[in-house]
Formats: sequence, C-alpha cells, structure tokens
Amino acid sequence: MAPSIKFTDQLKAFCDLATRLAKHEDADALLFLLEGSIDWEELRAATGMQTVILASDRAQHLSGAEEAGFDTVELDMFDRPVYEQLTQALLESVADDLLAPGAGVVALYSGFEVDTIDSMSVIRLDEHLGRLTIHDLRKLETRIPIEILKIAVDLAVQIGREGREGKPVGTLFVVGDHRKVLKMCHPLVFDPVKGYKPEERRLEDFKVRESVKEIAQLDGAFIVSSEGTVMASCQYISASAAEITLSKGLGSRHWTAAAISRATAAIAIAVSESNGTVRLFQHGKVMLRIEPFRRAMKWKDFEYDPTGSSD
Repeated sequence: MAPSIKFTDQLKAFCDLATRLAKHEDADALLFLLEGSIDWEELRAATGMQTVILASDRAQHLSGAEEAGFDTVELDMFDRPVYEQLTQALLESVADDLLAPGAGVVALYSGFEVDTIDSMSVIRLDEHLGRLTIHDLRKLETRIPIEILKIAVDLAVQIGREGREGKPVGTLFVVGDHRKVLKMCHPLVFDPVKGYKPEERRLEDFKVRESVKEIAQLDGAFIVSSEGTVMASCQYISASAAEITLSKGLGSRHWTAAAISRATAAIAIAVSESNGTVRLFQHGKVMLRIEPFRRAMKWKDFEYDPTGSSD
C-alpha cells in the first residue's frame, strides 16, 4: 500500500523540530497521530534514535510499523475529535507500558488539514491526564448525584495511587441501586461496617474514607448507596458476565464490575491491584479510565455564559 501521508519537506521539518523540542523539554517520546500510512524508513531517518509511538484508528495505517521498530497503538475512535484521540492514545500507551504515567511527550497530528501533519503539542501526562472534570462524570447519565460519584472516584484513585502501607491494593466500589445490588451479594468474611448507624457510614466523612482504605485490603466489594452510605463491604458479587467483552489483561474484579453494572443501574468503580488504574463501568462497559498519577486529581467544572459575553 502506497503511503497516504506524503513525506514532504514540511513533514521533515516538523520531525526535525519535534526531535529538537523533545530534547529541549526532556520528553520521553514522540507521538504521531496518523490519518494514513506513511513511509516508515523515511520517518525513522527523520526522527533518529528518538522513541516514536504511532497511533491510528485504522489498523492498515500502522501496517509494517512494528517491523520498522516503532511502537503502535490502535484506537477505536473513528471521527472523534483530535483531543479525544490524543488522550486515548496516551492512555493506551500508559496501559501498554510504552509510557510512564508522568512521561513527557511531543505529539504531532493533523489539526487543520486532513492527511497533513501540521500541528505539534508538548504534553506532560501527569498534567494532561491527571485532570478529571465533573463534565466527564456527567457523561455517564446516571441518577447518582455527581458529588457522590466524585467522592467515590477520588477515594478509588487514592487507593490506586497510594495503596496501603506501601503495598498495592485493588478493590471495587458499586455505587447506586444498592437494594438490587445487595440481592446479588453475600459476604466473603465478617463485614466490618455491619452494625454501624447509617450516619456513621457516610463517605463524606473523612474518618469513614480512612476506614474504607483499611478495609480495602480485604477481599470483596464495597456497596454504596446513591446517598453515599456504605451499605456493605467485603462482598462477593454474583452477576453473569455472559456476552460481556473486555480488554485483554483485565482480571476477575473488572469482569465483576462490568457484570454488576450491566445487571443493575449502579456505577462500578474498579481499582486495579497491579497498576492502580481506576475504571468506571456502566451498562457493562468501561466508560472512564483514570491513571494512578502521583499528584491528586484537579476537579474542574466548566463555566458557561449563556449570553456569550466575555470580560
């Protein structure tokens, strides 16, 4: 297949500038977001010894790239905005151990003209991917109050990032629709939250969150009501995972999260023990993924001016 992205003098200049910029910014890699195939030999010559990651939403655009010595990321985001494709490419690169969570990247992509690389950005992953906005959670279209989801997500990210006493910890929160969820549960061990008054089990309480971090070292899931009350802990969930499809490498905790989120109206929040990644499940699918950055997340809400005026 002939390259659909021509290796023009402009592209050579972009590669040269990106390589020098990566050195100046101490970046770890160049990331090319491709809308077509390219001449791999020319790309290698233009980027020298720099680590290069190639991402595209079509497998044929990456054909032969790995054999030429490039790392590749295949996206499933056809016709999505460039910003979303870049974010997903970075997330996949972290998940595939191509990039460290705090890496620096120089990204090259088609910002204006199709099949022409005409834009470049310097991206710090801990800044770019460490900002989860309330807008992202609103996309879930759930009756669970956003503030309750925010608290649960923050807690999950803390567990994924910090573990407990230096040891990695994986756990599962199932938030909302607790009555239906509890019908599919039974305790694995003695439930540490059993017997406490509802007001003593609210996630808004700092002491409760600290206690949850301790209990998370035990097996089983936390069941949380839409009001933020921990209804049960150390729970084994029985929900069918038939016809659910998940990425390779995800374990039983993630399959359980997908299954219970499909069987009920709950949102399941799974913390991976292996790398601390947090995934939110709804309707049996991963809706949001958050990497375990060293910095705390910065919650931002979008400001909207209905008049369209500006200061």
